[in-house]
Amino acid sequence: MTTPYMLRLQNINYSYHTLHGETNVLKDLSFDLREGEFVAVVGSSGCGKSTLLSIIAGLLAPESGTIAVNNPDGSLHYPRVGYMLQHDHLFEWRSVYKNVILGLEINHMLTEERLNYVNQLLRDYDLDQFRDKRPGELSGGMKQRAALIRTLALDPQLLLLDEPFSALDYQTRLSVSADICRLIRRTGKTMLLITHDLSEAISLADRVIVLSRRPATVKCEIPIHLTLTDDSPLAARNAPEFSSYFNRLWEEIKNEETQG
Repeated sequence: MTTPYMLRLQNINYSYHTLHGETNVLKDLSFDLREGEFVAVVGSSGCGKSTLLSIIAGLLAPESGTIAVNNPDGSLHYPRVGYMLQHDHLFEWRSVYKNVILGLEINHMLTEERLNYVNQLLRDYDLDQFRDKRPGELSGGMKQRAALIRTLALDPQLLLLDEPFSALDYQTRLSVSADICRLIRRTGKTMLLITHDLSEAISLADRVIVLSRRPATVKCEIPIHLTLTDDSPLAARNAPEFSSYFNRLWEEIKNEETQG
């Protein structure tokens, strides 16, 4: 039985307008996000991936098209969205703990239940012993973990990840992305990841959406099914199907860039 969708994007169109003219970014873009699913979006540079996330987050309004919501109780409320960017944007004058509860402060949600949840997240992400440190005393990977805890503290139903590991060195990126995604999966949250790293998309996601060159539409969707003895993103890179998925994604994107 197919899991019901959480959000359904239908024929989304968006353009940027300046004094010098119009740039079409998204054109008739449609896909579903299903409850509890981890979806990765890939495409050539500048095709509109980050614009797509901003529209889903409600920061931009599409010029046309709709985003339909499917709540089990039949209500029309939009899912609570958490948005994690490429850089951690932690404030150096605040401790790690004060940084991760910032969203709760702003939204007047400093309840005992929420703070207990933050404390649990600090333990889960191995940051509890650094709660009183300043961001400058943390490694890049630890800063990203802190930024994620700040995002999760508000208990979002949908996590939007805009290349959150791209600022890390390769070895740290492999380790941090694997740990973070393993822990997020335990929560059953729905995730949408933007990435340029095809290996990352294959090893982390349940499904990969390939966007065409600008104006972007969905070129294809590729479900990922890997044969694994160890259910982890690092082990996924050694799965027998991995190279086949990588080559297919590479060809899809390369063809788009060649046509451009």
